[in-house]
Amino acid sequence: MDDVPQLPHAASLVFVEELHLAYQEDPASVPPEWRAYFAGWDGELGSQRARSGPSFRRGSLFDPPGRFVGGATAGADQGVTVSPEGIPAGGPSEAELHQRLDRLIRNFRVRGHRVAELNPLGREPFEVAEIDPAFYGFTEADTDRPVLPTTFHGAKTVGEVIEGLRATYTRSIGAQFMHIDDLKVRMWLQHRMERTRNRVELSRETQLRILTKLTDAVIFEEFVQKKFVGAKSFSLEGSESLVPLIDLALEKAGAQGVREVVLGMAHRGRLNVLANVMGKSPRTIFREFEDKDPEMNRGRGDVKYHLGYSSDWETQAGQKIHLSLAFNPSHLEFVNAVAMGRVRAKQDRFGDAERTQGLGIIIHGDAAFIGEGIVQETLNMSRLEGYRIGGVLHIIINNQVGFTTTAEQGRSTTYASDVAKMLQSPIFHVNGEDPEAVAQVMEVAMDFRRTFQRDVVIDMYAYRRFGHNEGDEPAFTQPMMYAEIRRRPNVREAYLERLLALGGVTREEADHIAEARREQLEQELSVARTAEFKPVYSAFEGLWQTFLGGDDGDVPDVVTGIDRGEAARMLRTVATVPAGFTPNPKLTRFLRGRAEMAEGERPLDWAAGEALGIGSLIAEGVRVRLTGQDSERGTFSQRHTVMHDLHTGAKHRVFDALAARGGVFDVHNSPLSENGVLGFEYGYSLDWPEGLVMWEAQFGDFVNTAQVVIDQFIASGEDKWRRLSGLVLLLPHGFEGAGPEHSSARLERFLTLCAEDNMQVVYPSTPAQLFHLLRRQVLRPWRKPLVVMTPKSLLRHPQAVSPLEDFATGTAFRHVIADDHVDPAVASRVLLCSGKVFYDLLAAREEQGRDDVAIVRLEQLYPLRQQEVDAALAPYAAGVPVVWVQEEPENMGAWRYLRVLWGSEVAGRPFSGVTRPASASPATGSGSSHRIEQAELLREALGEVPAGRAPVLEGRST
Repeated sequence: MDDVPQLPHAASLVFVEELHLAYQEDPASVPPEWRAYFAGWDGELGSQRARSGPSFRRGSLFDPPGRFVGGATAGADQGVTVSPEGIPAGGPSEAELHQRLDRLIRNFRVRGHRVAELNPLGREPFEVAEIDPAFYGFTEADTDRPVLPTTFHGAKTVGEVIEGLRATYTRSIGAQFMHIDDLKVRMWLQHRMERTRNRVELSRETQLRILTKLTDAVIFEEFVQKKFVGAKSFSLEGSESLVPLIDLALEKAGAQGVREVVLGMAHRGRLNVLANVMGKSPRTIFREFEDKDPEMNRGRGDVKYHLGYSSDWETQAGQKIHLSLAFNPSHLEFVNAVAMGRVRAKQDRFGDAERTQGLGIIIHGDAAFIGEGIVQETLNMSRLEGYRIGGVLHIIINNQVGFTTTAEQGRSTTYASDVAKMLQSPIFHVNGEDPEAVAQVMEVAMDFRRTFQRDVVIDMYAYRRFGHNEGDEPAFTQPMMYAEIRRRPNVREAYLERLLALGGVTREEADHIAEARREQLEQELSVARTAEFKPVYSAFEGLWQTFLGGDDGDVPDVVTGIDRGEAARMLRTVATVPAGFTPNPKLTRFLRGRAEMAEGERPLDWAAGEALGIGSLIAEGVRVRLTGQDSERGTFSQRHTVMHDLHTGAKHRVFDALAARGGVFDVHNSPLSENGVLGFEYGYSLDWPEGLVMWEAQFGDFVNTAQVVIDQFIASGEDKWRRLSGLVLLLPHGFEGAGPEHSSARLERFLTLCAEDNMQVVYPSTPAQLFHLLRRQVLRPWRKPLVVMTPKSLLRHPQAVSPLEDFATGTAFRHVIADDHVDPAVASRVLLCSGKVFYDLLAAREEQGRDDVAIVRLEQLYPLRQQEVDAALAPYAAGVPVVWVQEEPENMGAWRYLRVLWGSEVAGRPFSGVTRPASASPATGSGSSHRIEQAELLREALGEVPAGRAPVLEGRST
């Protein structure tokens, strides 16, 4: 060892380990002196390491030399006493001593969490050889040996280093942070934890505040269990430290200048957080338990432990923070993305480009955090420019069981939090029965988040005193765990005993706090049970005061056209690149076409119609946000909102030149995620009602990956929670021979979800229709989600165009487009359709010269304006059949929706349908087969039944 080149001790461990890895791959790759050293290390001594086992003992700093638990006495046959690692014990040189200490210190930082006292229920013994001083040859004789001042903060001897390491990394806090690549970040964390030995010194005032919050949490749960026996509340009992944790986090947030906090959490402990953090009146919660207002919630509403709330919080120092607890279904982690989107919108409203004035706090369950893929999706989004919010504070309530499933059955990882190691962020495991340790990790976590603007995870080990719900018997499946839980006092009692021992509080003070809380809850329950008390729920307040939900017919339509000259100016603007900018040569034709459209020399194509809709809104001061996979360019290379200089890669954002009066176009390519990104945009739309917020699927077929967000939030949010959203979904849809995964956005699923005018489903057929649709979504005060079936081949179809006049002043979106080219007096049938198939029918009609077939387009499928359908069909004779035509199979598309709506007659005329045959899969994978099917479909629509196919019977193609 004396021959080994000396290094500064703080750097030596990393250097030597990397050098050793290189030596193992190729001995010739390292200098000769190191090669000789490693040869002796791996050869003569390596065999001793293979026989060694764990030796960590808490009873002593050191084991006797040459002895360790589970191993053998090394070097006996040579007459030399060595450590398990093969290092000769006793009397190391100064350089050797510090090299050994470096390795010990590093391994405490890396592995100390594995032996930390995290579990309030106790744990099976677990030993880590790498953090046993004897593993490195240290003996009792080394205890008082001095160390360099920089070895470990505040330690002067070997013994003090070891005690400091154990205090910092193996008490009630276990820290995982050595996976972080950035040395500066690791050093910051080491300094914060090691200088205080990972313990915060709390004032009496703070200790009393923690005790008060614990009392609030414990008494609330006890009260509910006593007064509402057997009722589901998804109690927080066993995890009550969550309440003071959030309380301290909010105090810290206020000191850091945070103005808005959005919390997301599942149902476990939600009622407690509503009462003791959010400030929701207990009388309202108790009234919800009593369930005495059934008429108020017939056909709507949600269970009490899914409800959200908002309130204003004032810190002890007087800072004001607005709190929002997001509504959440039982789908646990799906609220994560929604909460993040809400924070982003709030930050954008503040002009907070630094992402410091909004904070997301997301509370997870252990089984859900590791088990649900949406967690990984949102963690991945946390550092992306389009989605970052300056870091989320994640709190895992670790009950050590998921319903009845143990950790061994529910995860393949050591910790429930291990998925978070994908980030360059620390994970703090903490014993939830040590409130002061909880306070310490909260303090470090909040400062880390603010300093580095990254997510941070607190994994709070606790337990669930009851089963999954209060009517469940957990001892069926975890008898030993629940035998231990039944013996345990609550965390308040344990913390009170500590404070009493320290003299920080008296028993009388503690009893007074508890009794005052019980009296308050009794009073609240008395009010809740009176006939006069009616809960009041806030909705359509603040930002939402000028917007409406409810029925479509209650809100008038708006004219959405713009001045023709202004439209031309905008098109010229988006067709112009800055001086010195060299676009890709293939875009030259694209830009020239836009310029020609501006001059009225050619009609507008689909991308130009969309661009004019977006650009006109931006010019009017509207914020437009569009995200999705490849949305900057467009999946089909049609949009090009962000161009890249051919030589420098510099970006040109085409809509920036139109921004005025605060208008912004915020476009981002998203990660390959539907659930996470759609949830984020839904959340954003909740806090930016006056903007146009759009999510685009790469292909509409992939939208079903986000079905939970669609079902539980978008379609039902107004009905369950009285929350509106104007989110727009752009879903490329159309049968073009591209196969079953690139044809259908599952139109039928959206139509199945439609009721009570909850959302809009539209399949437009022209660029002008899309233009008016986008503008209507902003200018009309009616806020409902908008689902748009968007085109693929129609993007470049020569007939799918609109003249500039169709965008001009006085024009608007048309729910139904009548056929102006067929004389109603000679019509023998009327075809009713939506979207792309219109152009196929038009071509087939022209090819066959069928002037007796009218084609009417149903542009908006829901809410369906029946009066406009009737008006479009009125010119035709009463006996003329109306035939719905769709590309989709009979069991998909809009056919069954319309059949249920109209039956066998529409507007007094016979109604039937032409579709592909019912199928388990949307489309064929063969392009040739597709063309055959499409030709048959068109012939049948025009009145010719293809050979081998039965005629339309009762509106069904068989």
